[in-house]
Amino acid sequence: MAARPQSRNGYGTDRPSRARMFWRRQKRLLRPLLLLALLAGAAMGAAAMLHDSESEQHFAPLRARLIQMMPLKIVHIEITGRHLTTEASLLQALGTQPGAPMFGFSVEAARRRIDALPFVDHATVERHLPDTVLIHLVERSPVAVWQSHGTFQLINRAGERVPDQGMTGKDAEAFTKLPLVVGDGANVAAAELIDAMDAQPVVKSFVVAAVRVGDRRWNLTLRDGTTILLPEGHEPAALARLARYEASDRLLERPVISIDMRLPDRMIIHQAPVPAAAPAPARPEGNPQDSGGQSP
Repeated sequence: MAARPQSRNGYGTDRPSRARMFWRRQKRLLRPLLLLALLAGAAMGAAAMLHDSESEQHFAPLRARLIQMMPLKIVHIEITGRHLTTEASLLQALGTQPGAPMFGFSVEAARRRIDALPFVDHATVERHLPDTVLIHLVERSPVAVWQSHGTFQLINRAGERVPDQGMTGKDAEAFTKLPLVVGDGANVAAAELIDAMDAQPVVKSFVVAAVRVGDRRWNLTLRDGTTILLPEGHEPAALARLARYEASDRLLERPVISIDMRLPDRMIIHQAPVPAAAPAPARPEGNPQDSGGQSP
């Protein structure tokens, strides 16, 4: 039998070389890296598809194929953040409804339509497979209607104008309960007064407008036309007093012209003057000859 060839180190040549052993170890290390690379590529492909899905033109053919391949139906439409936007207008802007194909509408187009609704700052629209569409709204937050120089504007707590994007019809009904503040500077000072009125809901239910006087204090106008003159800087205490008098004496329901609360230790109520009673008609004097008596 022929002798096995010897390497220079005395070992047989069938022993793996150091280079081969090195590459074997590297292959074991490279397998997880290759797997991560494949996953990253899949994620990038999904991201590219989602990016294309934002384009109606690019995604329309793919969406049609998805409807054929995956005939999923919408079962739930979940809405969060909705306070002022009507549900009917929101669903109309969404452009789909329960029972419709899950991929039968454009998410991006629906988002743009919802963003255009009155009082919507921005919105997100998402598909949650297999059967849910999720809508999240971020609405503008008006706290009052400000009347100044013949114009009406919605304002936030800072007194800044809140765009209404064309408030008409039913969309306007959401703001009929907002307080009306009138006059120069009323927009900036409104938040503090509104907080004080919110603390006294009984009083607030009678108020139809708050008029800023000299950019220093407020007059409240009630439903029956009564004017309440509030003290400067002490509105919460004055409103609390009104609430107590309404509970005990029905003060706000009385037919008075004004209630002056500017003095801290008294309340001056101006009542409508009582009309003077009409004089009774004079009775005619009797004729002696008609009394049945005889002349002398």
